[in-house]
Parts: sequence; structure tokens; C-alpha cells
Amino acid sequence: MSTAVKTPQQLHTEFDVYRIREDFPVLAQQVHGKPLVYLDNAATTQKPLAVIDAISHYYRCDNSNIHRGVHALSERATEAYENARGAAQGFINAADRKEIIFLRGTTEAINLVAQTYGREHVGAGDEVLITAMEHHSNIVPWQILCKQKGAKLRVAPINDRGELVLEEFEKLLGPKTKLVAVSHLSNALGTINPIKQITRMAHERGIPVLVDGAQAAPRMPVDVQDLDCDFYAVSGHKMYAPTGIGFLYGKAALLEAMPPYQGGGDMIASVTFDKTVYNRLPYKFEAGTPNIADTIGLGAAIEYLNQLGLENIEPHEAELLAYATAEVQKIPGVEVVGTAREKAGVLSFVMGEIHPHDIGTILDSEGVAVRTGHHCAQPVMQRYGIPATVRASFGLYNTREEVDALVRGIRKVKEVMG
Repeated sequence: MSTAVKTPQQLHTEFDVYRIREDFPVLAQQVHGKPLVYLDNAATTQKPLAVIDAISHYYRCDNSNIHRGVHALSERATEAYENARGAAQGFINAADRKEIIFLRGTTEAINLVAQTYGREHVGAGDEVLITAMEHHSNIVPWQILCKQKGAKLRVAPINDRGELVLEEFEKLLGPKTKLVAVSHLSNALGTINPIKQITRMAHERGIPVLVDGAQAAPRMPVDVQDLDCDFYAVSGHKMYAPTGIGFLYGKAALLEAMPPYQGGGDMIASVTFDKTVYNRLPYKFEAGTPNIADTIGLGAAIEYLNQLGLENIEPHEAELLAYATAEVQKIPGVEVVGTAREKAGVLSFVMGEIHPHDIGTILDSEGVAVRTGHHCAQPVMQRYGIPATVRASFGLYNTREEVDALVRGIRKVKEVMG
């Protein structure tokens, strides 16, 4: 039980972060003799006991392959696996379970769309439109596709605050645009994009939209039917689930028309040497033995988030971000990178000529874990004329006291580096 003194406001809130922290055993440790302050949640989040226990239970009690066995273990494993699909469907309000495809994460989901829908619909002279704030996972697959098909990758600009310039984005939508791919929330800047507006602009011209939801899904309620996007990609490890698991949402009509991504077991209805008939959705895209344990862990993570309520998590993280931004900006020489009016979860900054790696190393010596580098978003760094940033990113278990530790660590950097 935490002995931290709580303010009256904290005592009377339903979202008791100090109690929630007890669900995450990793947070109780010390690093370099200091209490761990984990502020690298945009890279990966820590895992609650509910997730750890769900994975352990599968291996201790139900370890078996799924969809193929008639024995008790296989039936229990299949039920848990498919329950996770139902949880994912509800989490983003998909219309049907068959619209949820389990994959390794957002990266594989985007590659799947590029190499199935993209190969079928993008041809020579066509265009794919992305934005200047994208993660490499939402750049490189489209570059590969465009090279394969003789198409062109177009990039909508961002302004100095890190916001998408919607007027320029709209100008780039044209008869040659065959797909729009955009992040819901920038991992490098924290910018929240107006997905509903973007989708409406694209759909008015008959253009489908893929959304990279890796950073948004754990931070805010997502309703794909309300957004009306055609594809939405999610990574489990960003939302308190295991690594190596995530899912792709796709509108059923589009998924039905798309060819399989891979061939193998379970994605078939029948096979002869002359012909293969593919399985129905969603199994058409889930070839081979899947990551059963971590899929079950994903289901447990979704249940955990549902119990806490994203409607409670979102304002908690927003308050932390506002407090951290205000405190960090009081320190002379610190420049925040990414000041969008609609922002969540991420505080990126630089400190003059001090290299971000040096800042990160000193912060680590103080027990504060942040990410330094280009964050798999090198074009964003090029946009601002910098090689890298320091990124503090917040999760549901972070506290104001941890923000204070970050601020003390930054002041220590100034003392050490001058």
C-alpha cells in the first residue's frame, strides 16, 4: 500500500491512481537507488496483474491450439481467444466481430492493408496521401507499395505547432488519391488529429481512410463507426497488453473483397492442388497458429481498461500533461516541441545544445525513464531541424509527484551539463 500523502482532491476522486499503481508490480522497484518513474508509455506500457495472470492461467491450465481441437483444453483456449475478439470489437465499437483481425500490432496491420487493399486498388500514377507527422510504420509500407505499383506518396504538411494543415491536406485530395493513411495521435508530438473531419473530406471524394490508432486507443474512447474510418490499427503493448499482439479493424465489405495477406493453416475452407477456397472473415487473414496467450492477455487488458474507464483515464492524463508542460516550460533553456491545441499523452522537448541522449542518461540516473531519439519519426525531426527530442509520455498510473521528479531531473541536467 502506498504511503504517499494524498490531497483532498485525490481522496475524493473515483480514479485513485495510487491504488491503481498497486496493480503494476514493475512500478514498485528502484532504479539506480531511486524509485522508478516510468515515463516511456508511448514506447510501451507496463502490464497489470490482470494481464499477467491471464497469460499465466492460459499456460498453466489451458495451453492448446485453437479452432481445431474437440478436447476440453482446445475448447477453453478457443473460447478465451474469441472472447478477446469480442472485447476488441466492443472497445472500438466495431459493428461485427468479423471486422477484428488479430495481428502482431499496428505495423503489421498497416502492412496488411498496403499489400492487400493497396495492391488491388493502387496503380501506376495513383497517389497515397499521408501526413508529415507519421510514424515510420505509416510511411515505409506506403513507400514500398508505391515503388511496387509506380504510384506516388503525397505528404500533407504540419504547422509549427505540430498540427495538420487541413487546407493543404484537402488540396492534396484528388482523383488520383486512392487511400489516405493518418495517425490519430502523433507519437512524437502528441497531436490529436481530427479524424472524423479527415474521413469526411476523403469520403466526399470516394477515398478510403486508414487510421494509425496505436497511441490513441489507450488514451481516449474510440468509436470507429462514429469516425467512419475504413481501417483502424491498434497495438496491444501500447494499451497495457503484451507485446507482439494487436488488431486491425476493417469494414466488413472491404475485408471481404481483399485477398489474403498470408497463406497457411486456418485461413482456408478447403484446399486441393488445383484450388484453395479461403475461410470466412476474420480467419481469412489469420494464417497459422496465432499468438494465443498474448491475445488472451490483450482481452484482459481491454477488460482492465473498461473497468477503469477511458472517460476517467483521459482527463487524468490530460491533467498530467498540462501540469508537466507548465512546469517544464518554467525551466530556462527548455523548448517544447509540439504545442498543438488538441494534444494528449506526449511531452517532447529539447535543451539547446545538450544532446537528448545525455539528457536521457542523466534522467535515468535519477530513476526517470524517458525516451530519447527520433521516435521512429525522422521526418518530424527534419521538419523542426533537430536530430532528436526527449519524450516523456504519460500513462494511467503516473502521478504529479512523478512529474515533479522529472522536473527535478531536468534541473539536474542543467547543473551537470551547464
